[in-house]
Amino acid sequence: MIVVIPALEPGPALPQIVRELAASDPDVDVLIVDDGSGPAYASVFRACRQAGARVLHHPANRGKGAALKTAFADVLSTRPGEDVVTADADGQHRIADILRVADGLREDAASETRAMILGCRAFTGAVPARSRVGNAASRGLFRLAAGWRLSDTQTGLRGLPASVLAWLLEVPGDRFEYEQNVLLRAHRAGVATREIPIETVYLDDNASSHFRPVADSLRVVLPLVLFGGSSLLAFFIDTLALLAMTALTGSLVLSIVVARLVSASVNFLVNRRVVFGRRGAGRWRQAVRYALLAGLLLASNIVWMQALTTFGVPLLAAKIATEAVLFVTSYGVQRSLVFGRPELESPSKARHRNRIGAPTRMESHPLHTGRSS
Repeated sequence: MIVVIPALEPGPALPQIVRELAASDPDVDVLIVDDGSGPAYASVFRACRQAGARVLHHPANRGKGAALKTAFADVLSTRPGEDVVTADADGQHRIADILRVADGLREDAASETRAMILGCRAFTGAVPARSRVGNAASRGLFRLAAGWRLSDTQTGLRGLPASVLAWLLEVPGDRFEYEQNVLLRAHRAGVATREIPIETVYLDDNASSHFRPVADSLRVVLPLVLFGGSSLLAFFIDTLALLAMTALTGSLVLSIVVARLVSASVNFLVNRRVVFGRRGAGRWRQAVRYALLAGLLLASNIVWMQALTTFGVPLLAAKIATEAVLFVTSYGVQRSLVFGRPELESPSKARHRNRIGAPTRMESHPLHTGRSS
């Protein structure tokens, strides 16, 4: 078991974390990734090495996601087959909670039910306002985008089975958005998840965090916005094509068919490459699924449009109402069935569970500890 800690400009809490983990379990390995902290923090990382951690260095700041990927690549090359627990460098994750997540991985390994374990906070009590509001908004957006409920979308305390490390290297993102991207893509990739409740801890009103409320919130929300943006683009293309074809031909049915063919082609390409990050193999299988969905949606579109215009609803208003009704269905089917074919295991295993595991010990694999990049 390896504990990975990405760090940017860490404080004295980091060496103490290493010492406490080593004292809790002599077999624990800690890997820290210094994400470009600079010479001023050399003494902190030296203390971490003296406490038994291994430290990797980025010459310049590359972001938390890049630091995590550096660690995962190192584990794959030097300790293949080892599970990983990721934790933050500022002491906001209690040692007992880190060990609980590690024990959860061991329990799963023993039962052969591998899942990504998420240490989730309850956000009750004295929680900084920016964290409370940010997490509430993030939870709502995440549920809309991913289709499943998660109580803490921003947790950095995660238990990662060895089997998912190679996949984690392929997930896009180098900064705070990376961890959100992992969650958004987990179930589509066949990665099951489960929650373990942990203590909510904020030190000095969360002042040590490198999470910038505006810039980094935009980075985190960007993957979610792409889902809606792609559909909005298709809607505009479809609407313009519909109006143009209706003016040229006077045939509503023909205009709907042509407009939908054009917008669906654009929507498929954008969703596949930009929204869902699919490349290479599986394109034709996904295209067939998408075509079947498009056909069903087209039939529904025609029925709704004909009915609404027959009752005197203006064409543009009928279009907007119809698309609003079909949007949720289209989005859910694309997310779950069209582009959601699992890459690692069967779809039945790609689910989310909330289960409380017993306290456990874990190994750390250091990757530059400090504040989140």
